[in-house]
Amino acid sequence: MSSWEAGILARRLARRNRTQEERASPAISLIYCVSFPEPILTARIRTASVSLLAIALLGWFLRGANLGDVWTHVRSADVGLLVLALVFVLATLWIRTFRWQQLLGPIGPTRFRIVFRAGVIGFAALSILPARVGDLLRPYLVARQEGLLFTSTFATIVMERVLDLVAVLALMALYVWGFADTSGWQPRLLAMTQISAAVGGAAALVLLVIMWVLASHPERIETLVHSTDRVLPRRVALRLGGLARAFSSGFAVAREPRAFLFALAWSFPLWVVIAAETWAVTRAFDIELPFTGTFLLQLFLVVGVAVPTPGGVGSYHELYRFGVTSFFGAPNDLAVAAAIVVHAISFMPVLLLGVIFMAQDGLSLGSLKAMAGTAREQEKASQSDEVSVLRSSRR
Repeated sequence: MSSWEAGILARRLARRNRTQEERASPAISLIYCVSFPEPILTARIRTASVSLLAIALLGWFLRGANLGDVWTHVRSADVGLLVLALVFVLATLWIRTFRWQQLLGPIGPTRFRIVFRAGVIGFAALSILPARVGDLLRPYLVARQEGLLFTSTFATIVMERVLDLVAVLALMALYVWGFADTSGWQPRLLAMTQISAAVGGAAALVLLVIMWVLASHPERIETLVHSTDRVLPRRVALRLGGLARAFSSGFAVAREPRAFLFALAWSFPLWVVIAAETWAVTRAFDIELPFTGTFLLQLFLVVGVAVPTPGGVGSYHELYRFGVTSFFGAPNDLAVAAAIVVHAISFMPVLLLGVIFMAQDGLSLGSLKAMAGTAREQEKASQSDEVSVLRSSRR
């Protein structure tokens, strides 16, 4: 066992007296240090598939672009506005950390430094690893270092995504129905945008209700899942029930209206700052984009990031290009140049900071992959009472 892991376990054991009912037991905590290697063939197939998808999307994005003109536009961008965009990127990291701490509060106390570093490493992993494994690494790192139950910690990531969806859709609706001059929009685009906002808003409300039910009645959820023993082996049903209860505990903030509204309220300044970053880069290329117009553009970028390529490569670029050309009349080559830069500013600073934190913690790309595999298996093993053999996460 490495000195790094020994220190983590020592701090967790020293804080046992303050752990709460939903904290992981010592036996479960030990499981966090076990890696479960993925079959090599499966990993290679997935990597090859993601690589081909990213290449195809980049090819589609660059179709018809004059690369010489694109490079000229990049060189002539306003440096001052690009620096301002970098400031907004750092601000989003601070706000995300603060909001995540509010969601983690009902599970147990956390330190800002630990949550911040885990968030940066997780977001960096999203830029270099496929299948959005960064969303597993973030809760895994916090749970392991703060002695929290992984399943509950992971549930806060799900809640975070729902709050993000609510904020993005609300801001988009505010622009479409409040600020946008839609007279020049194609009727088909306008109809699709309004329908998407309505359907997405309804889905977000449904998800909020589901989270409230899960948070308010974890025992009932556990009992309901236990009832599956009619079709599943009893041992499996009991384990699934315990897992459902642990997952529900991650939504505990929804039981506290004041804390929940506080977390929801912080989602709006977060996405306004993210929009400000996009606006600053776009204006650096002299594209006529009103600040509120970025509220619509953010929806496209969120969809682009959701595509399982590292950092949304290809999909992010293409959807930005589509948004500024279709809704704001930007020339194609100018839109391509801005897309490349806005993506780089959104991801590269976080990636570099994440690499620095990884180096300080003795982590490597291989260990991140191992941790991601451990995090996936942790959802299955979180209710196990068996003490697993420790294995170093460093390679």
